[in-house]
Amino acid sequence: MAKTQLNVRVDEATAETARERALQRGVSVNRYIEELVLKDAGEVGQTFVEAASDFMKQYERVFAEEFGVEPGGGRTATTDREGQPGTT
Repeated sequence: MAKTQLNVRVDEATAETARERALQRGVSVNRYIEELVLKDAGEVGQTFVEAASDFMKQYERVFAEEFGVEPGGGRTATTDREGQPGTT
């Protein structure tokens, strides 16, 4: 994977903490920062997926009524999305 260089400015205490933590883990400061960003991105992604799942559970009946889909994924026998008779 190609690497891109980033330059960041932090206060000396933050820089020293980053150096110490990287040393404790036996990795470079670059790798330590990279791992922090990847972890943060993964947590954000997981948080989004969980929130979306909760939203869908909460509003499942609304979507079912609007789009003619039974809770759990099957189509209702009323109409399809174009208003034509549907199938089950």
